[in-house]
Amino acid sequence: MTEESKNSAAEAGAPPSAEVVTVVADVPQAEKPLTQTEAPPAPVPEPEEAQKPATTDDVVEAEKQTKTAEEETAVPQSVSCNEESYVLAELPELQKKALEEFKNLVRDALNKHQFTAPPPPPPAPKEEEPKAEEKTDEQEPPKEEEKKKDEEEAKTEVKTVDQEASKVEPEKEKEKEKEKAVVVVTEVATVDDDGAKTVEAIEESVVSVTPAPVDEATSSAKTEAEEPKKKEEEKEEQEVCVPPEEVSIWGIPLLADDRSDVILLKFLRARDYKVKEAFNMLKNTVKWRKEYGIDDLIEEDLGSDWDKVVFSHGVDKEGHPVCYNVFGEFQNMELYQNTFSDEEKRTKFIKWRIQFLEKSIRKFDFNPTAISTIVQVNDLKNSPGFFLNKELVTGQAIQLLQDNYPEFVAKQVFINVPWWYLAFSRVISPFLTQRTKNKFVYAGPSKSADTLFKYIAPEQVPVQQGGLSQDGDQEFTSSDSVTEVTIKPSTKETVEIPVTETSVLVWELRVLGWNVSYGAEFVPSTEGHYTVIVQKARKVNSTEEAVISNSFKVGEPGKIVLTIDNQSSKKKKLLYRSKTKICS
Repeated sequence: MTEESKNSAAEAGAPPSAEVVTVVADVPQAEKPLTQTEAPPAPVPEPEEAQKPATTDDVVEAEKQTKTAEEETAVPQSVSCNEESYVLAELPELQKKALEEFKNLVRDALNKHQFTAPPPPPPAPKEEEPKAEEKTDEQEPPKEEEKKKDEEEAKTEVKTVDQEASKVEPEKEKEKEKEKAVVVVTEVATVDDDGAKTVEAIEESVVSVTPAPVDEATSSAKTEAEEPKKKEEEKEEQEVCVPPEEVSIWGIPLLADDRSDVILLKFLRARDYKVKEAFNMLKNTVKWRKEYGIDDLIEEDLGSDWDKVVFSHGVDKEGHPVCYNVFGEFQNMELYQNTFSDEEKRTKFIKWRIQFLEKSIRKFDFNPTAISTIVQVNDLKNSPGFFLNKELVTGQAIQLLQDNYPEFVAKQVFINVPWWYLAFSRVISPFLTQRTKNKFVYAGPSKSADTLFKYIAPEQVPVQQGGLSQDGDQEFTSSDSVTEVTIKPSTKETVEIPVTETSVLVWELRVLGWNVSYGAEFVPSTEGHYTVIVQKARKVNSTEEAVISNSFKVGEPGKIVLTIDNQSSKKKKLLYRSKTKICS
């Protein structure tokens, strides 16, 4: 409900009988104004190029480029309440790319068993390393002393090499190479008399012959550095050997076929096609379903106390299953206490509600061309104001259903909305996404039937919600269509049903709110024959039966004439249907 409707209703001080008829439009959320602490940082000028004063043409060109970039990156979304397509070929390109990216993330997670793996342990705290700069400064000797030490070591190594070279037997190939290298060293030493140059040459030759001394600290450090690499390689080898995990949700294995695409698209659309957010939502849902024990909950017996509170009945005009939430049933104080008196009973009711939703969802086959959403009708007639109690209906419960059952509701229709529901809508509004709010439709008591019949045919609507559909063995079924007629104030409406052969004519009708006069008669087609009164005209009050059924055995061609006299100052809605049964 928009803020304008809320403010107008609050200012007018609407009484309890006030009517609310509002269709929530697709209004984008207002951007949060920048405060002083949230002000964007000032742009830093580039040092190479001097800034030029911006002209009008530059500003216009920049705006064009910005709009073009936004149009290219924006993912198109549906603003209607109808179900969006799940057929891959019908998706826009950007939605296809988002779906493909999402599938890659899911595939990688399945290969790495990230859906069922426990969370990684927190990283160990790093110990502070001693400052190396101070130690190195103290340990480093002067460069001149280093040179002298290197010269003395080089001379000692040359003498050692000369002594060992004479003892070496040229049997192996490696020893021969060493002997050649030693000869080169001695030749360089005898030819050049310059001590410094001779030392440099000797150093170069000796390095190639004599291996450098092994530093134990360095070797141990290298070994420690190589160990994690080896472990990672071993893990990768193990992961390659282990097959990817199998994760199913609502009975559909992820990435098994195109039915999985339908489920992934629901998560994507619930997060406005933000792939990473949708992936996190999917992981959290899989985790929640495992922790909550959804598969076991399906088979659990939780009783039938709430069968009249929440039930499925019929389909809408587009074929979506319709779920009714009749909160007026909680006027029964025994049921109210058994549902909301303590935490244990409230938890049981939530579990029952989740079980009901799970069973409804599992009836879908998730074929991309089939229907996989429902329409919810929330009847608030005679509903107690328990919604305002935060302990009974909390934002956590709403968030639970919204986060774990994305895009399963095509439309939310609220009928018989009382005045106090305005306050409740403000309480739950922060817990709902804008996409969810766009599916909401509200109607007050006198507009409820007209609003409901826009989406659901009267023959599919239960009698208690204003339709003609009744449970049990009835003369009429949901396949028998209903005719709607609006009766203006202070007028008389007649309905003629022709009959051409000997038969039994059956009809049923109701006037929403009644308080009108009703009568029926048979008028034969043959002149001179008498008119037969089938139902004497009488006043039908609103407290009487909702649906009136009649039948008449016809022996000749003619017509049944139904007369409804509306002497009230309000218009009325007439619903009727008939059928002919051939007599043997």
